[in-house]
Amino acid sequence: MSEFHIPPRTEEEEEQLREAGRLLFAGSCDFFFGAQRLDQLPPTDMPEIAFAGRSNVGKSSLVNALTGRKALARASSEPGRTKQLNFFNLAGRLTLVDMPGYGYAKAAKAVKEDWQGLMFDYLRGRPTLKRVILLLDSRIEIKESDRAVMTLLDRAAVTFQIVLTKCDAPRPGALAAKRAQAAELVRQHPAAYPDILATSSESGLGIPELRAELATLALSQAQ
Repeated sequence: MSEFHIPPRTEEEEEQLREAGRLLFAGSCDFFFGAQRLDQLPPTDMPEIAFAGRSNVGKSSLVNALTGRKALARASSEPGRTKQLNFFNLAGRLTLVDMPGYGYAKAAKAVKEDWQGLMFDYLRGRPTLKRVILLLDSRIEIKESDRAVMTLLDRAAVTFQIVLTKCDAPRPGALAAKRAQAAELVRQHPAAYPDILATSSESGLGIPELRAELATLALSQAQ
């Protein structure tokens, strides 16, 4: 069962957060490190947000939409091939971490090989990792590999937030059903953050809200 409680926000507070998110993601965002081994990880001097999801879930497109760049994060020409953690400095206030996609091959095998080693060690041992944004494709069923990664995140005791991608595609009823399914998953996992966001990199749906959410985890501008 999820252990989080989100206090309600007023409409004015929500608007202030959206503006804070807009300003944060309007800042510079640059790749600064790629790590293929645990001993290669860069120093931990800013809060980190990691993006995870199955291959082809739209992770690169979402990171590019958040930052307003067309090619900041690049999708691999061969899904499931990227094996390293890619680190991006967002305005000197937040580090974005692009994690390898999982589940392209046989689900259990892919999660075991890609995520039980470096990925799990990173999740479990990174003190500045504030949240994992776990992306689920709103158009398709939740896969066994998604469930396996949620269990792994519980084991690592890392807060994760479900963000639905490609939400411009499903009909409203189908999208509502997917949100309900995701909400049920949240209730089953102690590490799951209860607020589920629906996004579209194409239409911009949910992008201001996700920026606002991540702005609450960034270093203050005074720092």
